[in-house]
Amino acid sequence: MDNSAAFERIEGNFAAGLVLLGDHATSLVPTEYGRLGLPESAFARHIAYDIGIEPLLRRLCQLTGAPAVMSRFSRLLIDPNRGEDDPTLIMRISDGAIIPGNHPITKEAWQERIDRFHRPYHTAVDALIKEAAAAHGAAPLVISLHSYTPSWKGVPRPWAAAVLWDGDDRVARPLIAALEALSIHTGDNEPYDGALKGDTLYRHCMMTGIPHALIEVRQDEIGDAAGVEAWADRLALLLMDLNRRPELHRYERHASRTGPYPDVDTAGSGSA
Repeated sequence: MDNSAAFERIEGNFAAGLVLLGDHATSLVPTEYGRLGLPESAFARHIAYDIGIEPLLRRLCQLTGAPAVMSRFSRLLIDPNRGEDDPTLIMRISDGAIIPGNHPITKEAWQERIDRFHRPYHTAVDALIKEAAAAHGAAPLVISLHSYTPSWKGVPRPWAAAVLWDGDDRVARPLIAALEALSIHTGDNEPYDGALKGDTLYRHCMMTGIPHALIEVRQDEIGDAAGVEAWADRLALLLMDLNRRPELHRYERHASRTGPYPDVDTAGSGSA
């Protein structure tokens, strides 16, 4: 891994107004971290990255022409989809796996990972969104791509895909409806809730009023090239259709279900 590369930026048609993000796209760890004391097999598991998302993101960029940013470090090193003050920013245990390189960890080492990986990634996301907004002349449509395991603690997850959202459902509602119309069993804030204070979409979209959604695809659906291609084809059509809707390129700041934003005293219902 190039130790200077906290992220990869994929260029595209900024004027079209669609932006793609991949928070957990890779399982890379710089050599000096010694694989965090974990066996190599750990980095092929979901605890290290979102399986299938890097090829899906790249293919979607090709099909839609959208620009993108994806992380170039494992979530085991530091999780870019968490706020800097989140206690799970650097995990000590993940799905039963103890991470020796993360515990104990000094305050200095913790901060070094923020400065070297977390902040550069978010600076890149911020720059990409602002560039798209300027080129499009309106709010961009931001889509974050993730994947999840087919089961959790022995319980099957029936959804082939899911759409996560917080207090702004402008993109989520039509996206869920479009997936269901294709007979795809789609989770609505399942298996996770999209309301997470300080995460990527909270920071870059909820707080700024930018239309957005987080799409999760079950990992067995995109575990091989054929699955990636099938999902890229269907998502490209859906996202390009959504991107043509003027109402999804308006700035509207909606209240977060996590509570008031850091810079306001109260958060009302609807939009502000």
